[in-house]
Order: sequence, then C-alpha cells, then structure tokens
Amino acid sequence: MDQNVQKAEIPQNLVDAVLIKTTAKTENSIEVKGYDLNEGVDYNKLLNSYLTTGFQATNYGLAVQQVKNMLESRQVPVPQDKADDHETDPFIKRRTGCTIFLGYTSNLVSSGVRETIRFLVQHRMVDCLVTTAGGVEEDLIKCLAPTLLGDFSLKGSELRVRNMYYLRERQLVYGVRRKQGLNRIGNLLVPNDNYCKFEEWLLPVLDKMLEEQKSQGTVWSPSKLITRLGEEINNEDSICYWAAKTEILKCDVCMCQNQIPIFCPALTDGSLGDMIYFHSYRNPGLIVDIAQDIRRINTMAVKAIKSGMIILGGGVIKHHICNANLMRNGADYSVFINTANEFDGSDSGARPDEAVSWGKIRMDASPVKVYAEATLVFPLLVAQTFATCLPSQ
Repeated sequence: MDQNVQKAEIPQNLVDAVLIKTTAKTENSIEVKGYDLNEGVDYNKLLNSYLTTGFQATNYGLAVQQVKNMLESRQVPVPQDKADDHETDPFIKRRTGCTIFLGYTSNLVSSGVRETIRFLVQHRMVDCLVTTAGGVEEDLIKCLAPTLLGDFSLKGSELRVRNMYYLRERQLVYGVRRKQGLNRIGNLLVPNDNYCKFEEWLLPVLDKMLEEQKSQGTVWSPSKLITRLGEEINNEDSICYWAAKTEILKCDVCMCQNQIPIFCPALTDGSLGDMIYFHSYRNPGLIVDIAQDIRRINTMAVKAIKSGMIILGGGVIKHHICNANLMRNGADYSVFINTANEFDGSDSGARPDEAVSWGKIRMDASPVKVYAEATLVFPLLVAQTFATCLPSQ
C-alpha cells in the first residue's frame, strides 16, 4: 500500500446514500427460506416451503392457501333458509357453501392435465367448468384415439406433407410428396385420422339431437349439447362423461349428482364447429341457443353463498367466469395461472387487481396470480389441496 495515501472519512453523502439505516419494523416479517434437502426428499415439505421461497414459488404457496380456503368454505352446509329445494335445473341448484368455477383452455386437455381435471369432475370437487371448443372435442377425441408426444421443433410443412426422395445413380432425386396428416399442438401431435374418427362418431349424435329438436321441441344450448356428448361417449377417461353423470353419489356434504355444467361460449371455434358446419349441409336445421347458457352461468354465480375461481390460461374462458362473478359483486377466492403479461391491456394478462376494479373479484379478497405454465403447476396444486380431501381407501 502506498504510504503516502492519507486516510479520510467517508463523505456523508455516500453514507446517506448507501448505508441508510432501516427504520421500518421487521419483527413480524416472514423470513425467506427454502427447503433443506439435507432433511431428505420429502415432496410435501418441499412444496410447503414454496410459500417462503419467494418469486413465483411464493405465489404458488399463496394459491394453495386460496384453494384451501375455497374447500373449507365448501364444507359448510347450505343454510336452511338458502336451500334450493324448488330449483329444477340441477346445473344451477345451490349445493355447497362455496361454488367453484374452473376454467381451462383447450391445450390443457390436449396435454396430460386432462387427467387432473377429470379427477376433479369425477369426484365432484368443482361445480362449473368453462372451456373452449377444443377443451370439449379434445377430451372426446382422446376416447377414440390417442394424442402423441412430439417436439416443439418439428417443421409444420413436413408434418402436413413429407417430401419423399430416392437414389438414382448415387444421386438423391425428388420423388413424391406423401401426406403425413399430423397436427402439432406445441410438442404434442394429433393424427388427422383422430378428427376423421371424431366426425364419424359425432355426426350421428347430431342427427339424433336434431330429431329431438323437431319431434320433442328440445332447445339445445352449448352446455346441454356437451352434456349429451358426455352421455354418448360413455367413457370413464372423459371429463365430459363424468360431468354428465347422473347417478347419485355420496360426498362429505350431501347425497348428490355430478351433473356439472360445461359452458363453452365459443363452441363453434374448433373441430366441433367444423362438424356442425358439415352437418348443416347433410342434415340442416340444428339450433344451439347461447342465451340459455349465459342465464345459467350467471345464475350459478348469483346463487353462490361464496364463490371461488380457478382459471388456467386466459382469453374467453377467463373473462366468462370473471364476468359471471360480476353479477354477485365479485368472487371471494381467485387463483389465476397463466404466462400472460398485462402490458398490452389484454384480459388474459390482467392481474387480479384489474378484476377488482370491475367488481369481478371482491375488494376484501386476497386473489393470487401465478405466472407459470399450467402443466407444471396445476397437478401439484390439486395434489396439495383437492386430492387430500378424498377419504382414505
């Protein structure tokens, strides 16, 4: 060290800028702490530690708390003065102390999250589903043929049509174009034959529905149409099957039926719409009334003693559930799981606080948004909450 350098006091402006003293009270603050793997591999403790880990792990932990609050309120029996004894529509009949709305986009049914949603519906742990056309048709199509794993990097033009080559005099020569007929959903593949099988299965069902419309005066709505498809598919792997099931089931609160409505305000935006279009040529006249369903879902929200929203993804499914809860001055509990951001003003990316401004979430609620891809998060969330409510076998 240069002996000629003289010691000096740190300038006060640097002290004031960098070494400012903490004056806020922190005694009751929660310490950030993750899971110590020296304690062994305990997945339940690991997931519980997310609450104090920070970032989206903490948001996940808060989402677990929100869902547990929903389930706790759900166990409260319906008071006698609010009993729905005279309600004839099983879809909107008040059944528990907390009506849970579950929304999900179609890609999640294409993925293995379908099985998680089916579990919830099978055990009547939710009261209402809202999805897109793909969320209905992909569930039914999987009963007819499987969806396959692929890769995000597979080239679309080669999945559609593959160029075939052969050797001629040691030269690679273009031959024919062979149709592959593979449709890509992210890193999933759906053979186009699956949609052909769906058409073969669906069109006769639409014929029967049209006949009932003409002979019995049946007025179909999207939810009633989906209930009928669930009855017709008759496959226990299906979400629609369990949602339509009418046998009396025993639960912790009452003896009840599944009969869970699946609302699909964009019913024609997918293969279902394609098939309805084809059907209109060969056997025209089928009418699907959307006015019935907006009354149904809004009435479910209005009747709810308490209301919980779990929404996976964004777009129409997110807004449809939130808007129904506007009719009751907002949901009591809310969990959003998606990867969208709010900078473009979209409803998909909107944080829960924006919904509070519209009256879609109550001002005294503690809603949570988890910025995460739902296939990573939702099965864990269900495992830590809903699945623990099942009686031991």
